[in-house]
Amino acid sequence: MSDSKKKRMSMLDSLAQTGAAPVTASMMSTNRALRSAREAVDSHHVWELDPAQILDERQADRLDLEDIKDLRASIEQNGQAVPILVRRHPTESDRYLLVYGRRRLEAIKSSDRVEKVRALIANLDDPAALRAQISENTGRRDLSYIERALFACELLDSGYGTQGEIAETLSATKSAISMAVAVARSVGPALAKAIGPAHGVGRPRWEALAKDIETFSANPDHLAEVAIEARQKAAAASPEEETAIDPSLVAFEAVARQVKKAAPKTVGPATSRKLVIDERTRATVRKTTAGLRLDISDGAFADWLDSQAQDVVLELHARWKQGA
Repeated sequence: MSDSKKKRMSMLDSLAQTGAAPVTASMMSTNRALRSAREAVDSHHVWELDPAQILDERQADRLDLEDIKDLRASIEQNGQAVPILVRRHPTESDRYLLVYGRRRLEAIKSSDRVEKVRALIANLDDPAALRAQISENTGRRDLSYIERALFACELLDSGYGTQGEIAETLSATKSAISMAVAVARSVGPALAKAIGPAHGVGRPRWEALAKDIETFSANPDHLAEVAIEARQKAAAASPEEETAIDPSLVAFEAVARQVKKAAPKTVGPATSRKLVIDERTRATVRKTTAGLRLDISDGAFADWLDSQAQDVVLELHARWKQGA
């Protein structure tokens, strides 16, 4: 292997590990998609491109990019240590399509001090670029459950493959992908985006929320408003404190409570018994978990009892407290 090719492969190895959990050499050697991507780099040269030339048309894998602020500050102070990976646009000669490195690209786009983004250029078609993105995605452990669920759903809707094929690609079971897709569809991308990544909220609680939304026919637009309001309040409360609670967790809890509020009250089976007041007056007492109901057949007596209800109830309540 030539020195230039070794250098190219080393660059792509470093790029693939950026933002991910530590990846061993053996894991990289078995990762076909990333290996194909690094082999496709057509030059060892790291290009400095105008960020405006780079388009991101991939399936989104993150719900929240607010954490680019720290990354932008780091790049402004220390420079962009690791290049992003792009491929040439199929029809526009002065454009590029992002393969991965979205956070670095967004950080530089939002910077007033950094004008160029350092990038490697690979020769990849659409399927190969998507496989490279998926492989880089699954190597990262900072994606939350709902982000992974939405990503799997988007892959399915984009025609990438069957649930079984997506499960194999994402190193998950078919049943796990099936449930994740069901959760993503029940919650919906708009509500999920309003809530945010909610790191720490795992599969069971997202499944429970999705089930409640379906069971109680909760209004997703209203729930999104609840989530946005909760996030804004949480962010405004203590935005600079390191111990501040993740606003997306607060939003999740607020939505879960709101769905429970919309649930109809459970009413158990009613029980009833007849009361005999006199020869012509009858009454029925009905008891349910919702309360007690008294029906009286004599209209005149019913009218009188209605006028005296406050005093009668107070007297009965006093007798009840005395144990009479």
